[in-house]
Amino acid sequence: MQTATARAAQKTYPGGAWPFAALIGGNAALALGPWLVRLADTGPVAAGFWRMALPLPLFAWLAWRETRARGALPGRGTVWLLLAAGAFFALDLASWHLGIELTRLGNATLFGNSGSLILMVWGLVALRRGPSRTEMLAIAAALGGAAILLGRSLEVSAETLTGDLLCVLAGLFYVLYLLPAQRARETLGQWSVLALVCASAAPVLLVCALLLGEPVWPGAAGWTPILALAVGSQIVGQGLLVYALPSFSPLVVGLSLLVQPAIASVVGWLAFDELLAPADMLGMALVAAALVIARAGAR
Repeated sequence: MQTATARAAQKTYPGGAWPFAALIGGNAALALGPWLVRLADTGPVAAGFWRMALPLPLFAWLAWRETRARGALPGRGTVWLLLAAGAFFALDLASWHLGIELTRLGNATLFGNSGSLILMVWGLVALRRGPSRTEMLAIAAALGGAAILLGRSLEVSAETLTGDLLCVLAGLFYVLYLLPAQRARETLGQWSVLALVCASAAPVLLVCALLLGEPVWPGAAGWTPILALAVGSQIVGQGLLVYALPSFSPLVVGLSLLVQPAIASVVGWLAFDELLAPADMLGMALVAAALVIARAGAR
């Protein structure tokens, strides 16, 4: 029987213009999520619950149509795999949304996508080889950039450093969501994947929000930020991302996540006057360059 890494090493990824456009467009939509979390007057984890719960009826209906068209129900193992992925996605959102409230949007999005580096390492493990010189350079640049950004946050306050670390933790949970989701997409349609992930993540997020004592029901800000978060981040963002997953390797998926911090930094500047110091821009540039170098080395 083949091992998981042997299967991964032999797998080919078709790519294509439309999947690539979906990959970039999905990340662009997801980049607006932190702004909408701040605009909502529910708790940050409660906002994540609504992001999962509101699209669930639509996803369930689309998954039902998808299953009828395929003429086969998903296997029990695949269902359990996706339920586990949904639980990790819930932990990702809980950590990330808490971090968003404590640090700058650019930092929150960059560190929230720190899992892209883990995906890069996973890609090397799947190919069963050590890192090349360029990949070692990429890892060093990423660590240097992260150290600069974390140091700058500590200069601001211990609170912003805590926010950054929560977002790094979210990045780890995001990888644990993406890998099984990508595996499940080999046999399931995108709507079935999203429906099962949302069904698993929503109750976990609700329990976390209640345990933290957060307000769950929207207040004076109304439903607009919550609905925009559910549509933009979950239906559009995750919908496009899950559609594109089977077409690209974990390394390319990880690289595409760099779209998010770039857009989030601009939004933070326009909406919240979050100006970046030269050291911040250097740190972000190092992390971004790290993944570009890694992609060149993989090519």
